[in-house]
Amino acid sequence: MLSCTSGSETGPVLPLGCLCHRPEIRFLARRIGAGLSRRGFVTGMAAAVSVAGLPSPALAQPALARPQPPILFTNARVFDGQSDALRDGLQVLVEKDRIKAVASGNQPAPDDARVIDCGGRVLMPGLIDAHWHCLFAGLPLATAVAADPGYIVLAAAAEARRTLMRGFTTVRDLGGPAFPLQQAIDQGLAVGPRIYPSGAMLTTTGGHGDMRPLSDLPRSAGGPVSALERTGAAAIADAAADLRLRAREQLMQGASQIKVVGGGGVSSPRSPLDMTTFSLDDLRAAVAVAEDWNTYVAVHAYTPRTIQRAIAAGARCIEHAHLMDDATAALMAERGIWLSIQPFLGDEDSVPLTGPSRAKLLEVFAGTDTAYRLAKTHGVRTAFGSDLLFSDTLTVRQGTMLTHLARWYGNAAILRMATGTNADLLALSGPRNPYPGKLGVVEEGALADLLLVDGNPVEDIALVADPAKHFLIIMKGGVLYKDALIP
Repeated sequence: MLSCTSGSETGPVLPLGCLCHRPEIRFLARRIGAGLSRRGFVTGMAAAVSVAGLPSPALAQPALARPQPPILFTNARVFDGQSDALRDGLQVLVEKDRIKAVASGNQPAPDDARVIDCGGRVLMPGLIDAHWHCLFAGLPLATAVAADPGYIVLAAAAEARRTLMRGFTTVRDLGGPAFPLQQAIDQGLAVGPRIYPSGAMLTTTGGHGDMRPLSDLPRSAGGPVSALERTGAAAIADAAADLRLRAREQLMQGASQIKVVGGGGVSSPRSPLDMTTFSLDDLRAAVAVAEDWNTYVAVHAYTPRTIQRAIAAGARCIEHAHLMDDATAALMAERGIWLSIQPFLGDEDSVPLTGPSRAKLLEVFAGTDTAYRLAKTHGVRTAFGSDLLFSDTLTVRQGTMLTHLARWYGNAAILRMATGTNADLLALSGPRNPYPGKLGVVEEGALADLLLVDGNPVEDIALVADPAKHFLIIMKGGVLYKDALIP
């Protein structure tokens, strides 16, 4: 596997040429051929993603250490991620990875700058998905559970590239061993969005995310971890001490926040939606660990009881909440709790499911409209996430999921939610923030994650559903990963 009969380890690598003699490819082949434990999965991942994410020079340049020349965007209509209205006739100067200036008029460009005439098009912040799973978004569930880890890594890196090309320059990963993928992207070895990783989701025996076969039971307390846990996708804890241990393990690896499963889930067939997993004291233990690390806990929860228990324990963000009631929404607004919810409307937003999972999915579909209306009525701080899973034909709908919000919000509010508002949620990670600096806005000093849109998304939100056509420029950290305006 991953071999050929000619080439040079030290010679240049052509975009379409053979890569198998690269040292990292040989290293990957040895790791995959030997079979990967979780330790091998983690240590070999950077090599794998460097294969799948190698940038095409015609489309993207990696975030290399070499200095990037300044870029001056002129004649732009700016959506700044915070306001309803566009600001016309602006110039935006990018130097290195930051926005150096936002000004009106015709300011002179730096001597070495590239000038990009936006032609009156809309320049806006890169999109942010607050609920994503980098390792599992594009893989079928059966493959994600059973495939060779090397294949999973390669597929994840390819999906990361496609995610960025959809205009999502940042994602918050809510469960999975994304740390090495994040590192490879940040070091320029692979192409993809910024990743705010949670690491393994923390769950109980029988809780959402416990996908072990029944043949793994019974498991004695303190016994060896399962094959599922060795992948880093989930960690099973049935006591406060175990939960503290698992939370610290994720933070030690670089988690920006902790994901705790408070109740049942759709894709786990043996965890009904109405179940509640961790006790109040258990949840408080996880929250205390996160607070000691100066970050926060996000709790997976659908029902009022599960949500209210998470709030009582000190969780600062609730994931999903499609079955919440009026009292729960009021409590969230009163306590300033974030709601990270996904606009699931029908079968087109999910992979086909059967049996108990299908029944639970229909419950979620039925609750979506009520949950959004309650959030709006009570003024709950609401973030956008897509949570698309287990299908590379589904992930292409990431932007389409954003357009679903038009049922409840105006276009400007939708764009704010997916930029400046989502960035406010990411900022809860405090000093655990892997990307210090402002995201989701176009303002002086902010990180230079920008999209140039051919059309006005404030008037037509459907533009974001076709990024290949309508996103002419995709910039992350001052680097142009897509530039359709090259002369």
